[in-house]
Amino acid sequence: MDWIENTRRSFLKGLGAAGAIAVTGNVPTLGSQASQGAGQASSIEAGMNATRARRMAWWHEAKFGMFIHWGLYSVIGQHEWAKEVEGVPFPQYEILARHFTPKPNAARDWARLARRAGQKYMVMTTKHHEGFCQWDTQLTDYCAAKQGPGRDLVREFVEAVRGEGLRVGFYYSLMDWHHPDGAKCKTDEAARKRFVEYTHGLIRELMTNYGKIDVLWYDVDWPLTAAQWESERMNEMVFALQPGIIVNNRNGLPGDFSTPEQNIEAAPEGRAWETCMTLNDSWGFNRGDDSWKTPKTIVQNLAECARGGGNYLLNIGPKPDGSIPDESVNVLESVGKWLDTNGKAIYGTERGSFDWNSNAGYSRRGNTLYIHQHYWPGHTPAAEWLSFFQPEVVIAIGGLKPKVKSARLLKTGENVAFTQDEFSLRLTGLPLQAPDEPATVIEVECDGEPAISHESMRPLWPRYKVGMS
Repeated sequence: MDWIENTRRSFLKGLGAAGAIAVTGNVPTLGSQASQGAGQASSIEAGMNATRARRMAWWHEAKFGMFIHWGLYSVIGQHEWAKEVEGVPFPQYEILARHFTPKPNAARDWARLARRAGQKYMVMTTKHHEGFCQWDTQLTDYCAAKQGPGRDLVREFVEAVRGEGLRVGFYYSLMDWHHPDGAKCKTDEAARKRFVEYTHGLIRELMTNYGKIDVLWYDVDWPLTAAQWESERMNEMVFALQPGIIVNNRNGLPGDFSTPEQNIEAAPEGRAWETCMTLNDSWGFNRGDDSWKTPKTIVQNLAECARGGGNYLLNIGPKPDGSIPDESVNVLESVGKWLDTNGKAIYGTERGSFDWNSNAGYSRRGNTLYIHQHYWPGHTPAAEWLSFFQPEVVIAIGGLKPKVKSARLLKTGENVAFTQDEFSLRLTGLPLQAPDEPATVIEVECDGEPAISHESMRPLWPRYKVGMS
């Protein structure tokens, strides 16, 4: 196919030209991941470094993706770790494969919801820790095509995602509870070789059979090191088959991006990162988990990821038949409506230097600052009884530099009056009620890159009568 050949040539050209590029820094990764030496990068890492900016351009623009955890554990409906948490023997667990009978093309509903939610890419669990393969693999009968579904669920996912114009991502768990060598490989070299070849073979199928894949999301490298997984050879194969792909850091190598989980933690500057998070407290379908995040929380998290230059991969756990819990639909549709108006403050934004604010978040693009006012100040109590005054809402941002040129509400496009001194920017004449929910965004144009530092203004405070008798 042209896309493979053209991109392959570009990747291999970059790989050859960058053979001596060194790995920069020590990137923290999750799990039992091998450290990278201080010497020269391997040829595959050098090739990744040389082509990373081009391969990841769409991802940095996208900012918001959908994660999907769906498998045999969905039938149990008590979290994706049910097999291990409940100590279910595998002969008993395998019975679930016959009862996993999702409705046709459930992935179409996921993809349509992702598009309405403003998400730009989707990552599906092709194989979770339970070892069940969601595609028509030639390497095991423990797969969707030969069990209850009777068809290739990965192919349905790919077609649905592409049909909505979104990017395609595959999650793949290296850890495998089902394979007979999945734990034995830790201490038995023959078992390790068998299991590594099985693993590489499954990944090869995923990278070969479905056209262009945009993201490969490895998970849990227990019980082997990167050297034992032969992770460099693994990535070399992946990029030979999918030169434009991006990969994460969970096969023991740094990959293209870091993956904080269930918390927002920006990587060091210059390192791409993506927070993955659940909509409730479970990744897989859990019928008893009603701890749903609100649209306000999701919007706050989006702003916080954007502030640090990262992405937000938000999970849904479909039911066994593939239908999406109503709570997930309602939250994501609310977020999508907000992004219809305020997407400018999220998509394509860049890392910013901004101190904390108890009422607002920040993002930026170039010299434009976006103030995400999560808690609208309303009017002061005094205005309730001083009714003969026209109450006024003021939002102040302390420690903002440089000079502000203009401000406007993204929701309405109305200009916002402001004053600015060495201490703060004061946005005045704002309405009593928040113009938008769950957050109001104010677009502020500056005459240079905006930065907010509380510490920088502290020495400027006038001090009165301190130490005087």
